[in-house]
This record gives sequence, C-alpha cells and structure tokens, in this order.
Amino acid sequence: MNHYRRTLFNAALMRHQHFSKIIHVILLLLFTCTLSLAADNPPSPDDLMERGRVSARQGAFEDALRAWKAAADMYDERGETKKHIHALTQAAFAARTLGHVNQAFLQQELAVHVARRLQDPHWLAITLSELGKTYLANHQYEVAADYIAQASEIAQAQAFRALTASLQNDLGIVLALQGRQEEALEAFHRSAVSSKQEGLLSLFVRAHVNGARMASQLARFETVIPGLEEAAARLVESVASYDKAEGLVNLALGYRDLALAHPASRASALTRSAALLQEAVEITPKPGDARLASYAYGHLGHLYELERRYDEALHLTRRAVFTAQSARAPESLYRWQWQSGRLLNRLGHLDDALSAYQEAATTLHPIRSEVTFALQTTSDQNQPSIRTLYFELADLLLRRAARMPDTREAEPYLRAARDTIEAFKAAELRDYFRDDCVDQMQARVAKLDMLSPSTAIIYPIVFGDRTELLVSLPDGLTRHAVPVTATTLTEEVRRFRHRLEKRTTREYLPHAQQLYDWLIRPLEPDLRRLNVNTLVFVPDGSLRTIPMSALHDGHRFLIEHYAVAMSPGLDLTDPQPIDRANVRLLSSGLTQAVQGFPPLPRVADELDSIHALFQGERLIDHEFLVPRLEEALKGGRYSILHIATHGQFAPDVNQSFLLTFDARLNMTQLEQLVGLFRFRREPLELLTLSACQTGSGDDRAALGLAGIAVKAGARSALATLWSINDDASSELVSEFYRQLHDKSISKARALQHAQLKLLSDRVYEHPAYWAAFLLLNNWL
Repeated sequence: MNHYRRTLFNAALMRHQHFSKIIHVILLLLFTCTLSLAADNPPSPDDLMERGRVSARQGAFEDALRAWKAAADMYDERGETKKHIHALTQAAFAARTLGHVNQAFLQQELAVHVARRLQDPHWLAITLSELGKTYLANHQYEVAADYIAQASEIAQAQAFRALTASLQNDLGIVLALQGRQEEALEAFHRSAVSSKQEGLLSLFVRAHVNGARMASQLARFETVIPGLEEAAARLVESVASYDKAEGLVNLALGYRDLALAHPASRASALTRSAALLQEAVEITPKPGDARLASYAYGHLGHLYELERRYDEALHLTRRAVFTAQSARAPESLYRWQWQSGRLLNRLGHLDDALSAYQEAATTLHPIRSEVTFALQTTSDQNQPSIRTLYFELADLLLRRAARMPDTREAEPYLRAARDTIEAFKAAELRDYFRDDCVDQMQARVAKLDMLSPSTAIIYPIVFGDRTELLVSLPDGLTRHAVPVTATTLTEEVRRFRHRLEKRTTREYLPHAQQLYDWLIRPLEPDLRRLNVNTLVFVPDGSLRTIPMSALHDGHRFLIEHYAVAMSPGLDLTDPQPIDRANVRLLSSGLTQAVQGFPPLPRVADELDSIHALFQGERLIDHEFLVPRLEEALKGGRYSILHIATHGQFAPDVNQSFLLTFDARLNMTQLEQLVGLFRFRREPLELLTLSACQTGSGDDRAALGLAGIAVKAGARSALATLWSINDDASSELVSEFYRQLHDKSISKARALQHAQLKLLSDRVYEHPAYWAAFLLLNNWL
C-alpha cells in the first residue's frame, strides 16, 4: 500500500514539475514582453504619481515612495515646478509613514525651498504644514505646531478655506499630543465647522471624531454624542463610496471610544458602532476596498470581544485576516492576527493563540516603523501599543514553558520569550534615536549569553500581574516567577531611587532590601553553585533608572558580592576585552562655571590621574570646543574617550546634551563625532561620561543613558544616573582607571573595586556617592 501511494505521488510530482516548466516558460516570455514594452513606453511622471497613489491606498508605502521620488525627479527636469513640489511632498509623506524621518526631512525641506522660490502661497502653506507633520513624527511638537500654525495663517489670509479646515484638524492633533486638550478641542471644532461649509465629508467626520475624543478626555460627555450624531447625519445623506465607508469606520471608532470612556453610554454606543461598521462592510465589496473592509471586520470583531462574545468575535476577526491578506495590507493584517491570538487565548486554545501571535509579530516586523509612527501621531488613545503585542507574546511563551515537565524542553520557549522582548527593546531604542544605529550594532555583535563562564545574565520581564526573571547561567537558561506586579515594582523602584540620592539618611535601605528580595534572592542558590562573580542586568522600564549595585541583602550591598554591569539588550552589546597594550586616550572636560552650570574643580585632578596611566591628549575648558573635539577624533586613533562635564539625558533625545565650553553637544552631534570609529578596524572601546544625570522617574531618559554607547558606536560606556559630589566622582573615576590598567581585571571588576574603595571610606560610604556610576554594554 505504501509503495502504491509513493508511485502515485511520484507520478503526480513529475506531472507537476512538467506543468511548472511550461508555466515558467510562459511567464518568462510574458515578462520579457513586458520589459520590452516598458522600455518602449516608460511611465510618465503623471503615471508615476497615480502609481504612488494606488500603492499608498493599498498600504504599499515603499512602492509609493519610489514612484513619487521618480516623479519628482522627472517633474524637476521638465520644469513643472508645482507638480515637482507636490511629488516631493507626497514622497515626504511616504517616507514619514515608513518611519524614515531623515529622508522625509530632506524631501520636505526641498519642497519648502522650491515653494518659497515659486512665491505661491497655496503651495507654501501646504509644504510648511507637511514639514510640521515631519517634525511631529520626530516628536518635536512645539516646532511642529509652529509650522502648522504658520501654514494656517497663510491659508486664512489667502482664503484657502478647504486647506484651512484641514490644517485646523492637524493643529488639533499636535495640540492633543502636547496635552493642550482645551486648545485641541477648539481646533477640532473649527475644522468641523469649516469642513462642513466646504462640503469636505471625510474631514468633517474626522474632525468630529477627534473632537469627541478630546471632549471625552475632558469628561464633557454631554457634548460628545451631539457631535457624533451630526457627523452620522451627514454620512447618511451621502452616496455609497469609499469615502463614505472610511467615514463610517472612523465614526464607529468614535462611538467605541465613547463606550470605553463613559459607562453610562456603553450599551447604546457599542450598538451604534456595530451598526456603522456593518454598513461599512456592505459598501466595500470591491477588491480595491479590501483593505478598508478588513478594518471594518476587525473593529467589529473587537466590539464582540469587548462584550466577551469570543466565538463571534473570532469569526469576524478571521474574516478580517482573510480580507487583509487579499488586500496585501500588512499594517491591517498584523492587528487582526494579534486579535485572533487574544481571542484564542481567551477561549483556552494556547497553542493556536501562540501561533497567531507569532504570525502577528512576523507580519509586523518589516513595517514596525510605519506602525509606530501612526500610533504616535494619532488622537486615538485606544490604539493598542506595539509593546503590548510583544509582551503578550512573551507571556504566552512563558506560560507554554511552564507546562513542560522537563526544563530542557522548556528552554526553547524561554529563549523565544526573551528574544521577543529583545526585539521590542531594539525597536524601542531605534525609535528613541530615530535612526538605524541599532541595526548597525546588531549586525556586528555576538550573543551576550554565549560568553564568560563566571557571568550571569539577568533578564527581568515585568508583566502586569508578575515579574519574570530569565537568567542565563553557564549551564543553561532558568526562569523564576516573582509574584510582584508592574505597578508595585515601579512604585518601589521610584521610592528607592528618590531616597537613594539623600546622602544624609538611610531611608533607602528598606527599599534596597525589598528589591533585593524580589530580584536577587531567588537566584542566590544558582549563583553560589556556579561561582558567578559578575552580574549583567538587561533591565526594562523603571528598572533602568536604578543602580542594581546598591541593592542590599540585609548585611551587604550587591556590589560587595558581585561586579555589576547593565546592557540595553542582549543583541546590542559587542563583548570584547579591551586591548590594554594599545590604549590611547582622549580626555576632555570643564572645570569652570559656564552657561549657568557650576564649576567642576576636581576634573583637572581626574584627568591628570588618568593621563598618568594612559597616553593621549586632553581638551580642557576653553579648549573643550566641538570643532576641537571633532578635529582630535578625526586625527587620532583613540580607544577611550573620557568626557567630564555636565550633561542631561531627557525623555526626548532632542533635549539630551553634553556641555562644552561654549555650546551644548546633542546626541546627534555626539553620534556623528564618535561614529567615525564605526568604520575603523578597532571601534571606540570605552566612552566615559562623568557628571551627567537622568531624571529619577524618566524611564525613557534612562533609555537614552543606556543606549548612548550604541548611539555613539562604542563598545562600552561608563556614565552616572545622577550628579554626584565632585570629589567623590574624581576619586571613583581615577580608581576605575587604575584598576582598568591591570590586564587581568574586566571593566566590570574595575568598577566594582572603585566603588568598594569609596564604600570603605566613611566620608563616601553612602551609596549616593558611588552607586550612580553604571557600566553599560561590554563589561569585559
């Protein structure tokens, strides 16, 4: 019987292969003919613009960007200036949507330049507003609001009523993101009034929905329903079209948001939302409408999910998945794959749920930047964050691992969970710096947990209901679940950090001990058994803001037992030991009071002690200028860059800086300067930032601190969480370099010895003096 089946299978396979060859020849001939025709009839710029519009409507923004850039070049060659501006603006929109902000700036700034030269107020207003949107994508809200306001003033002065209506809606979004809710509400109201007068149905609905969201946030629910009802009345009057269907979906989301914000309106608002989505489904039967139809089905499924009618929700969500696949709309598809996973999980189908989540993550990966941009520039507060997807997937993987009877069988699931969070962390850091520095680093690093037999890698994952500790040990990966919620952990971390900086009290101690009990105590048996001497933490969220070295077991600080280092991610560290025989140092710093910051008199002694150990050059006070620093870095082959100056790591990378004698060196400038080392055989081994600080409650600011070595292209960074005593800083840094001079000691052990030296001094024994220093990334 088996032989018979194999014979049939082989015969079928031969027929299939023969048929495939025929098809291949036909397709090759068709492709050759197509190329010949294309060569004879190259597309016109107008054709390319239309191609871009079709691609963008389908969600294929890479194709749209290529088409619009090509059209812009052709219009420029032909001297068709207005069309050139339009194509540049569309290309900037596509680049912005894809998350390519720098490219969007290039396209849009050129468009503004050409519009100014043309002296056409209509195009100038459009290009200024689009430049504002690009600044919005870069989280520079004040600049964005300024450009959109300038555009709005021009449009109003020239009586461009339709453009004015659109700009008021854009301005409302920027104001909402700034937290200026009252002003945002007024802007949305003006947009709704103007768009009604001009007959702009889609904009009229969007403005009303945005206004309803603002009114809900301000708890003015009595004004929400009348606004939504007015938009609904205009939609009822309109003829069936794609615009009407889009308006119905937007309006349905407005009612959904009302239901979530106002329990008294929940039942009626959900019913109305479902009816609008059902109508949208009925008027989107065409293949070209499939992308929009997938949103209608998917959001309708979500309404059933909210009502806990999971089977019906899953049926609708699967239709949304199928429709998104047929439309080739990945930005829609990942959402409904994710929703399918949630529903399957609620129905108790863990393995099927896990598959759906993994499909969602795979679909999201290549479009993550454009999805992130869309989520960051919307007034819809109920859009699920990408972080939630990654953490829910990791949660399922850990739950699956817990069901495995053998730890060896569970380990692949543990690694997959950790890799899932790692993917999110890399994306988060990429979004913070808004460039591909993370990808460049990942392309040349080794796996962190495949090294050093005396090192343990501790990977906390903080969930809403618990904290998981994944620990890479010399003999494998283990898991410890700690029953402490994200809220409880964050509150304890905040209290610890706040009290730790008080040098005259020991108020920090109970919190240091509590955190030790949660984060270290469960690991102690394994750490002792394997003679571990170095702990590398890969923290998340609020854990980035505290020094693990100051955790306390009731008798001693953690630093008294282990050398401690931190990394923003497993795949973001290049762990290679420093070549001490060929160390060359460039040191720089300020001793004088400049730009309103106090003096740092001990910096001179600090630099003297370092130069007694390592050869190199120094730039101090009036010599510490950005041009001089750039000149030195271009001309010298330095392995250590030491900067002793005031600095600030802020939640927004644009507000982070290091102080030079006459200016502020921002992170982009630092990356450009130190980035020169990326293309050399030997990268920068160590970047030391002394006297810098982050806000105690700023997880995102701490992300900038942790990622600075990645941004600057350095293997390691030594930096401080808060400003500390000038004498203590000088003492610790000098001892760190003295220890580093010993070839047998790792960077982490060198920092440990330096911190222990201060701890043994009664003047500096309080952790406020020594714990602020963190070794980031490569600890060897």
